[in-house]
Parts: sequence; C-alpha cells; structure tokens
Amino acid sequence: MGSIAFYLQWCLDHLNYWTITLLMAIESSFIPFPSEVVVTPAAYKAAEGELNVVWVVVFATLGANIGALFNYYLAYFVGRPIIYRFAASRWGRLCLIDVDKVKKAEAFFDRHGAVSTFVGRLLPAIRQLISIPAGLARMKQSTFLLYTTLGAGIWNSVLATAGFYFQKAMPLDELMAKVTEYNDIFKYIVFGILGLIVLYFVYLALTHKRSPKAE
Repeated sequence: MGSIAFYLQWCLDHLNYWTITLLMAIESSFIPFPSEVVVTPAAYKAAEGELNVVWVVVFATLGANIGALFNYYLAYFVGRPIIYRFAASRWGRLCLIDVDKVKKAEAFFDRHGAVSTFVGRLLPAIRQLISIPAGLARMKQSTFLLYTTLGAGIWNSVLATAGFYFQKAMPLDELMAKVTEYNDIFKYIVFGILGLIVLYFVYLALTHKRSPKAE
C-alpha cells in the first residue's frame, strides 16, 4: 500500500494530458496496473481546475487504445506460439501475465466474439489481455478500435466521475483509500451500464420485429 500511495503522489505531481496518455497506454498493454491510479487522480485535479475532466477521459481513452493496439498487433504478427511462450517465461510473469490468463482471455473471446473486446474492456481480469485474442483471430482493426474505444471510454468516464466527485468530498490524502473502497461499486456501475445497453438493443430488436413490413 505504501508503494501505491507513493506512485499515486508521483502521478498527482506530474499528471498532464500526455502523462495520462502514456500511463494509460502502459496500463492497457503488457505492464498492467490499475487504471484507477491514473484517471481518478487526474479527474481530482480537474475538479481543482488544473485539467479539464472531458479531456482527461479523451486522453485516457486514447492511451488505452494505444496500449490495446500494441497488444493487438503483437499478437497479429507474432502468432499464438510466441505469445504463449512469452506468457510462460520469466518476463511474462514480471508483466503479471501467465498462460492461464491468456487462455482465459482467448476463451472469453471465443465465447463472445468481436463484442468481447467491448465487454472485456470493462472487466478488470480481462481488460489488458482481451486485445491478444483479437489480434490472434485477425479481427478487423476498425471493429476492434470501435469496441475498444467504447469500452475504455465508459470505464474511464466512471473513474473520472468518481475522481471529480471525491475532490469535493475528501482531502487528497484520503483519495487512494476511497478509490480502493469504491472499486467494487465502480464495477457494479459498469455492469449496470452494460445492462442498460443490452436492454436498449433488445428493445430495438423487438420494435423492429413488430413494425409492419413495407409493401
């Protein structure tokens, strides 16, 4: 916890739109760490007037896309054997990646198809790795970027909203503890958003089905 607090303070002292982009690109690639320690304090600073919260979300999502594309192209060009060899190596373990995690990401992609790149961006255990099976499957890049942007944008918006609100509710030195405390609530909010999206598409499908066909 002490090292996390030190890292958070470093981020708060140096955060700008470019460092947000860089850190989120790293978070979204082979060196995963919680995006909460980037987006939430950045939004906290936005509430203090140092940044703009909308641009925080934009640059955080841009960084997430850069990291996701890195994993996508790496898997696309080097193929499954090298990816699994890396996951089984010491370097893979240093990046908090192992064979089981890659297998789970592939299984998730196989079950849910292209839309898994959207849903996967909202799931902590899958977020950083879902780009790998997309690259292995040679998923169309435009579709991959669309789903990745939507998923990352929603997640970053939830974190930014929390950080913006926390600035009014607590001092800076309590931020990390509150982010950790509310982490499960963030997930429930995301699942609620997903549920609303599913209901919306179900409604559209039923409406289209009931509408009279043109003569």
